[in-house]
Amino acid sequence: MSTNYRSVNFKKLLDKLQQESWQLELIISGFAIYGLFAANEPLELKAAASSVTESDQFGILWAVILICCQIFTFNLVVHVLLRGLWIGAIGLRYVSGDINYKTLNYSEKFTSYLKRKVGSFDQYIANLETYCSIIFAASFLMIFYVIGFFTVTFSFVLITQSFELLTFLPKWAIRTIIIAVVIPFVLSSIVVFIDFLGQGFLKKKKWTSTIYFPIYWVFSKLTLSFLYRPLAYNFLDNKLGKRLSIIILPVYLIIVTVSSLQYRNSNYVNSTNDSSEFQILSEHYDNLSIEEGKFINTASIPSKIIETKYLPVFLIYNEEIEDFIFDKNNILKPEEDKRGFQSSLTIEFKRGLNDAAGIKDSLNLKEYLKTVNEIYTIKIDSNQYQSDFIISSNTKKRLGFETYLNIKKLDEGKHILTITGPIKENPMIPKSKTVEKILATIPFWYFPENRIPSINQHNGELQDTVTTN
Repeated sequence: MSTNYRSVNFKKLLDKLQQESWQLELIISGFAIYGLFAANEPLELKAAASSVTESDQFGILWAVILICCQIFTFNLVVHVLLRGLWIGAIGLRYVSGDINYKTLNYSEKFTSYLKRKVGSFDQYIANLETYCSIIFAASFLMIFYVIGFFTVTFSFVLITQSFELLTFLPKWAIRTIIIAVVIPFVLSSIVVFIDFLGQGFLKKKKWTSTIYFPIYWVFSKLTLSFLYRPLAYNFLDNKLGKRLSIIILPVYLIIVTVSSLQYRNSNYVNSTNDSSEFQILSEHYDNLSIEEGKFINTASIPSKIIETKYLPVFLIYNEEIEDFIFDKNNILKPEEDKRGFQSSLTIEFKRGLNDAAGIKDSLNLKEYLKTVNEIYTIKIDSNQYQSDFIISSNTKKRLGFETYLNIKKLDEGKHILTITGPIKENPMIPKSKTVEKILATIPFWYFPENRIPSINQHNGELQDTVTTN
């Protein structure tokens, strides 16, 4: 098959494929929708897990993939519905032909109006064909736009984080570099976004295009536009494509807004309230978080009712905890921070174990856990308990710290467990001030001799079975 795009045979082939493309569109859409629906739940779980643990370095990647899948699913479902309507219209045309306004026997006023507004049935079929083809192409184009947005965002984060390597420079020099790099980058991003919304109006005037071209060249690399540039410009040179590009962003915003609406039936009782002595959150109890989509938030205990004379407490690990440990104990701070991406394909050139290094690591780990117990305070009601955290993982394989508290002297009834520790004053700023705050407030009921009602199957009478721990 000739791939010379200028040859007559190649143009004939494209014309033929163009006429039969609807079959390929339906096949691709059907398989894609099935796969996207199947992938949606696992991706939501991945994104939710990364947001809770704050330790999954692929969290942003999962979020981007999830957004792309949702946009793609919405567009393809609309495409399949319109393509189905198009096939139905063609079948109806085979049966009854074009619209015969005389047979309808309407008045002259309605007949002239319908001829002007509705037109011929063939025109309606042609419009449906155009809509289907453009929406199918737009589905892929929107994905590239989302990827481009996040690549620019990632570039900005990468630039800001690279300033941490310039600590050897004086503060005035770092400020100057930040002003010289960050401000132009942000302003250029805004200009590119305005040009995107204006469908390239900055490229039309000679003086604006001269100023805008260097910005466009840089951001075309950052947004990977070389992958979809022909598709984008072919989309914009179509009248319907231009209209669709104007309304598609508001449509997505409306859909997101509508899907985020929730009905609130109380001024005080609300499932989204924070953990407190007045409200129970399932994220703080292991037996209430066994479902795949539920994750432990900050800390947890086994259940709301504690029958044993000891209380297990689990504290979720995240990278911030290690930062707080280094701030508290500078001895533990390594010369080289090994956190981050590492390849599992490592080759060990030395045989045996280095005993001295093993002893050092063991001592460091002991000091590490000692610091953990120092920076986190555990209280039940107003009484402080001495914690003895060790490294562990919960039933969902989340890394963290576990300790057991002796509660045999507690009175029966309701108690409040509070865990206090360091937290960033402003989580959005990496080097913001560290403050002490209550991280988790977990109510529980202590009944060491809990009476559980049971049914006597022989006589049907309700009896009390006493369980003694």
